Amino acid sequence: MKTDIRNKEDIKILVDAFYQKIKTDEIIGYLFNEVALVNWEKHLPIMYDFWDNILFHTGNFDGNPMMKHRMLDEKSTLTEAHFLHWTKLWKKTVDDFFEGEKADEVKIRAKNIAKAMMNKVIN
Repeated sequence: MKTDIRNKEDIKILVDAFYQKIKTDEIIGYLFNEVALVNWEKHLPIMYDFWDNILFHTGNFDGNPMMKHRMLDEKSTLTEAHFLHWTKLWKKTVDDFFEGEKADEVKIRAKNIAKAMMNKVIN
């Protein structure tokens, strides 16, 4: 039986599962593996803090995701399809593990973040 997202440990489960999908994804995996050359040991804890702050207002995230995505776009053009696919994978991963108010909220927040990035990053 699925539970709602209750704490940072649940966020770690979600983020780890999501990025496992990303690493092998045929549509956007290359952006992480070949273009951004993501250091996963460094990136994952940042994402834990990011989503922990988004859902639980912890104030433990200090970063500029918009700038990072603009830099990525300069290396390899990002498209609306990339952001929509990212959102689809995120939603599926949430649904695979969780259900409830926070699970619904994190899907909506991800969709809104992706939309904002599309509007500011895509030329």
